[in-house]
Amino acid sequence: MSRRRGIMSDRLKEEIAKELGFYDTVQQEGWGGIRARDAGNMVKRAIELAEQQLAERESSR
Repeated sequence: MSRRRGIMSDRLKEEIAKELGFYDTVQQEGWGGIRARDAGNMVKRAIELAEQQLAERESSR
């Protein structure tokens, strides 16, 4: 089974990890070292950012 290619850019993932306070873990242990809760929070934050961008695009029409 092949792995799916990530949708989020590395830069975005790093920015979110910094914002949520676990980027030091990523630097020391890699992405596999973060907790499942942190990964979930990262996805939740990415969705929030995407929804904000979409709302801004819609309001600027």
